[in-house]
Amino acid sequence: MRQNVQRKPEPARRKVAVIGTGYVGAVTSTCLASLGHTVCGLDTDSTRAGQLNNGQTPFHEPGLPEILKSTLSTGRLRFTDCHAEALSDAEFVFLCVGTPPGPDGAPDLTQLESAIQSLAPHLSANAVIVNKSTVPVGSGNWTRTILEDALEGNRQLTFHVVSNPEFLREGCAIEDFLYPDRIVLGGAPSDVSRVAELYQPVLDQSFHGGRRGVKPSLITTELASAEMIKYAANAFLATKISFANEMAQLCELFGADVREVLPAIGADHRVGNAFLNPGVGWGGSCFGKDVAALISTGQEYGYTSSMLQSTVEINKLQRASAIRKLQRELHILKGRRIALLGLTFKPGTDDLRDAPALDIARRLLAAGAVVSAFDPVVKVLPDEYAGVRLTPDVYDAADRADAVVVVTEWPEFRQIDPHGLRRVMRGDLILDGRNCLPEDSFIGSGLRLIGFGW
Repeated sequence: MRQNVQRKPEPARRKVAVIGTGYVGAVTSTCLASLGHTVCGLDTDSTRAGQLNNGQTPFHEPGLPEILKSTLSTGRLRFTDCHAEALSDAEFVFLCVGTPPGPDGAPDLTQLESAIQSLAPHLSANAVIVNKSTVPVGSGNWTRTILEDALEGNRQLTFHVVSNPEFLREGCAIEDFLYPDRIVLGGAPSDVSRVAELYQPVLDQSFHGGRRGVKPSLITTELASAEMIKYAANAFLATKISFANEMAQLCELFGADVREVLPAIGADHRVGNAFLNPGVGWGGSCFGKDVAALISTGQEYGYTSSMLQSTVEINKLQRASAIRKLQRELHILKGRRIALLGLTFKPGTDDLRDAPALDIARRLLAAGAVVSAFDPVVKVLPDEYAGVRLTPDVYDAADRADAVVVVTEWPEFRQIDPHGLRRVMRGDLILDGRNCLPEDSFIGSGLRLIGFGW
């Protein structure tokens, strides 16, 4: 006897516009389209829109080129510089524009305000504005006010505002979007439910390639709480790294080994090992900006964020500590040849924003050192680092070097041949700025390996 098998209903396919095709916008556009939605990414830069339409990514992100090309081929994804084309009939409009820090550390919302105003003439009735940009607490209501003012001639048009902060790690962005720990949505319950429907294939892992064992949490809050969650999360992670660095400094003073201390702390399930990584400190476009924004916003309310200020100060000290270690071992830096291995702020990306390596390079150049560098993905440096000689490989960078400094923990650096380094170096000092090199492999190589916290 034939049994009637009920098929699981197909997830709803929605029309989505994404304003901004930078890191967050490009990943969001591509991944939403891969889930079956019809997505148009909007960027005022026609060249960038054209590159993306041709399957060319404007930055290094593992896995993005492949998923971009495959999704473009379905016809569900396109990019444009035309507001009318992107926003026509869009049910959801994602705001993914930059909010860089201003001189006082507060986020500069100029780009976001411009994006909000620009969508007003093309907004569809009942559309949901989804803010993925990192914004100060209260920006959801500010967004609503800006848009209402821009819609002055069309007051009858209804729209909704939801906060959906992003938690994408550079180098792991596709993984983080499709297999997240949690999805945070803030706003009115009915509006949040509509956005949650967009993410349903992720929440139940029903898309092609979904993982049965992964069940992301859906966290729904008020607008202000969702906006605060992003800042609080990044501030905590930055503080955890700075705590590890503080412990490293104390271990050096006390004669303890931080490589033994921190794993023991992390073994406690209440703590965990993630981000307990001492070294030259954190960088990138998020931690510093978000911590500064929290400090600045607190000051507006008369509150001094002492712990967060210490988090920033400790991070600055770690970069200076790398220079002090070199001075202690080499005595003088003027005329010394220093090779930097790794330039990006972390492995898996080509992002140089607030990269510790560039700060260290600047300090070395100012001290009169001769600086060479190798990074697996960086081929060009900003003009102000013209004094740094970029090389094609590790051993070319280390040629005649008095010291080699590992600044970014690219996996391939763990495979460095110490004997090969010794053959090309003039000196014998290796400063492991990430405590990532296998110490045993350097025994008998004729090199002196030093790090942070031991």
